[in-house]
Amino acid sequence: MADAVSIRRIKMVTTTFTPIASLFGGALIGLSAVLLMWATGRIAGVSGIAARLFPPYEDGEFAGRLVFVAGLIAAPVLVRLVTGSLPAQTIAAGTPVLIVAGLLTGFGAVWGSGCTSGHGVCGLSRLSVRSLVATITFMATGVATVFVIRHWS
Repeated sequence: MADAVSIRRIKMVTTTFTPIASLFGGALIGLSAVLLMWATGRIAGVSGIAARLFPPYEDGEFAGRLVFVAGLIAAPVLVRLVTGSLPAQTIAAGTPVLIVAGLLTGFGAVWGSGCTSGHGVCGLSRLSVRSLVATITFMATGVATVFVIRHWS
């Protein structure tokens, strides 16, 4: 008879396999990054763009940054208008955990001199070694976090 203490329940999380939508979305992200680089010479690093909306940054690119961030906010609104619904989202964490996660993510983006969009999309495509190291660090941290949450919580 199995000991009750040695039996662990592992919660499985399933996601829908969406290769066409994922490919289309990835292509749009890549195209957007290329167009921003072509039009402005700037990298589409979301954390840097958002951070430079606030003082002490004052330059002639404020309107472009604002439009970029507004586009990120408008995208789900557009999806809702076109499809009539939004994809189901479930966040199991409470508000305190989300606040800490947001602060750690912001700290990591500043400490790593960029975020996944700047390093993972734009940096890797430019063959940046620094971006490769940053992206490996992001991914390893994500894998470790999921492992700890699923197996030790």
